[in-house]
Amino acid sequence: MIFAIFMLKLTYYYMPTLAENKKVFFDYKILEKFEAGLVLLGHEVKAVKAGQISLKGAFITFHNNKAYLTNATISKYKQAGKLEGYDPTRSREILLHKKELRYLQGKFAEKGLTIVPIAVYTKNRLVKIEIAVAQGKHAFDKRESIKKRDAERDMRRAMKNK
Repeated sequence: MIFAIFMLKLTYYYMPTLAENKKVFFDYKILEKFEAGLVLLGHEVKAVKAGQISLKGAFITFHNNKAYLTNATISKYKQAGKLEGYDPTRSREILLHKKELRYLQGKFAEKGLTIVPIAVYTKNRLVKIEIAVAQGKHAFDKRESIKKRDAERDMRRAMKNK
């Protein structure tokens, strides 16, 4: 009985990641993360859940006190029929609380900070996006990240061979 309740809760909160932007962690230093909703059309939801989304080169912009996901590509859903005039890279609205929106707009206005998408996932049948306030890395910071990653890989190899 207890195991069944635990499994029910586990499946209720299971959040499969549909798309990740791994390049963000290499190009930017992540300062803060936020969860937000994503406004999509019906066929876009089906395409996203089928994994036909790319966050490569995507970023967050602000217009008329609303946040938008810009330059993210959602491919046309194959079973949707004719979708004339569909733009796969159109800007999509991001749903945030007013307090979070004002905070992020302030951070966006600061020099050297940007808002980037990290991942798109489902949560209780809804499509959510994880966004972050990020600061760009310099070339020497990137080289340091590469050295650290290589050292960790060498250490794992050494431990595996023992």
